[in-house]
Amino acid sequence: MPFTYNRTVRFQDTDAAGVVYFANVLGICHEAYEESLEASSINLKDFFTNPSVAFPIVHASVDFLRPMFGGDKLLISLIPQKIGVDKFEITYEVTVAEVVVAKAITRHVCIDASSRSKQELPDEIVQWLETNRRDAEGAERRRSREIM
Repeated sequence: MPFTYNRTVRFQDTDAAGVVYFANVLGICHEAYEESLEASSINLKDFFTNPSVAFPIVHASVDFLRPMFGGDKLLISLIPQKIGVDKFEITYEVTVAEVVVAKAITRHVCIDASSRSKQELPDEIVQWLETNRRDAEGAERRRSREIM
């Protein structure tokens, strides 16, 4: 199964029209990313506080398919994928009541935190990527068998 994260839309997430403010969707997706790291036994405090490596986002995009409102119960599914020795991409699908309301992508590059130069992904991130990829592929195979 792809990693999933449940989240309720709060008033602070919305704009004057009562829908989720566009930039907050990426924040919600990042929450799901953090939860997936923690679920893989990656210590978030060590990961984000004075790390020797960092994973800045070098590209992000969101497609909004339907509005999200305060009180909506979101299910965020994410699938990270290694796209090079020093980078990975995460695809997100945000649903409300089994209806896809948004899709997002974040692309991350691994850098040495001191020199800011690119470097290979560390083993714990490669393991996180592999575990999530296998889980997502297994879920996709199960779905395709159900359709037949």
